[in-house]
Amino acid sequence: MTEYKVKIKGTGMFVPKKVLTNDDLSKMVDTNDEWIFERTGIRERRISNTEGGEFPSDMAYHASLQALKAANLEPNDIDMILFGSVTPDYKLPNTAVILQQKLGITNHCAALDIAAACSGFVYGTNMAQAMVRTGMLKNILVVGSEMLSTEVNWEDRGTCILFGDGCGVAIIGRSEEGEESDILATHLGADGTGKEFFDQPIGGAVHPLTATHLDDRSHFMQMKGREMFKVATRTLAQNAKTVLEKANLKLEDVDWLVPHQANIRIIETTGKLLGIDPEKVIVNIDKYANTSAATVPMAFHEAIQDGRIKRGDIVLFDAFGAGLTTGATLLRY
Repeated sequence: MTEYKVKIKGTGMFVPKKVLTNDDLSKMVDTNDEWIFERTGIRERRISNTEGGEFPSDMAYHASLQALKAANLEPNDIDMILFGSVTPDYKLPNTAVILQQKLGITNHCAALDIAAACSGFVYGTNMAQAMVRTGMLKNILVVGSEMLSTEVNWEDRGTCILFGDGCGVAIIGRSEEGEESDILATHLGADGTGKEFFDQPIGGAVHPLTATHLDDRSHFMQMKGREMFKVATRTLAQNAKTVLEKANLKLEDVDWLVPHQANIRIIETTGKLLGIDPEKVIVNIDKYANTSAATVPMAFHEAIQDGRIKRGDIVLFDAFGAGLTTGATLLRY
């Protein structure tokens, strides 16, 4: 069977217009800019307009147009959409189908949502590369788009300071003859024993949403921060080692680490565990906070746009999320 090299052909990003700063939050809950920044590395986050125009599919539409232009592709060149999100537009239909319609794709391409929380984009990237490598499909649009502001209890200072809205996308496709771009190694995993560390138990089939839940505000996301921190740092470091071993490369070969932007302390601790130069770590959590599945593609896109990441660079995506899910991608951009 023929195997093809796999390339990230284009990327895109969109964030809502509204900026919510730490000072703004200090007027809503008992907190302040210094306290938040010292513990999380966050200065501000973006908040979607709930009246329309900035829902997950809207953000993905604008980001996808950028990616298509960068890849020199048309919408109907897309063979599949993989949409990573825990905040879909609707329960039904899936948001990938909604994005397909908004982009004007008429080739009946496959469309699938991925509910892997903060690992959603990396899950999608790794799934896409497998289908492209084997020749099953040629171009796959991978999306991470989240509107977490609707799932946060804005009266809980322990969680509301951490999250924001935004979208990042990438088009995964075949490398052209003679190109060196390729996805070198991948890793995906999960550990359901830690599912209670970060969850949202109200609103599914087990506990359908009721008026009581709305009154007592028990339907929002909830997190055990200490437990998540310990597992996240250990797992992110192991992810990196796993894909490097698979590719027979060393950490010194990596030009850029693009980690999930959950907390600056998690990012810094992971870097220390690996022994990577902090200058090689892409960080933008200060501007956008934790946007779940969108953090990795947003950070990746920004680093390409500002000239840090260039063609030929070795890049490592590293993610960890509720579930607990985890994944890593090692690629030559």
